[in-house]
Amino acid sequence: MNIDDILDAMDEMLDRAWNLPLTGGRCVVDAEKVRDLIDDIRLNMPAEIKQAKQIVADRADIISVAKKEAEDIVRKAEDHAKVLVEQEEITKQAQARATEILSQAQIKSREMRQASQEFAETMLKSTEETLSKALGDVRSTCQAVKSSSRNFQK
Repeated sequence: MNIDDILDAMDEMLDRAWNLPLTGGRCVVDAEKVRDLIDDIRLNMPAEIKQAKQIVADRADIISVAKKEAEDIVRKAEDHAKVLVEQEEITKQAQARATEILSQAQIKSREMRQASQEFAETMLKSTEETLSKALGDVRSTCQAVKSSSRNFQK
């Protein structure tokens, strides 16, 4: 069960809870069930954090692969350019082609870095929003449980 499922279960529990008359919408819930759900959230939270760390690690790997590919392309372009330069009749053509290959490699490298950066940022933002919402929901539920408990004791 992931955190969203647990929060849905808590929400459903509140929907089915018995409303106390004249209390402004306060209700009675099974505190033990709420505590069990909170414990489930705590147990599942590390998985969400591991997922966020994996996204960061993947981002670094993608950037590393993009840099290596760019370096390989640049090296191949330089090697190719040297061979062409050695042939006197096509020196100008070799220089133009080497420049073109180098430019394409740099463009591809920038695009790959930018794409991986955007992907990582999107995933991290999504994870952050999910965790923030989950934390807010848990706090809200805890507050509701505390309020219900206080009202129930009265």
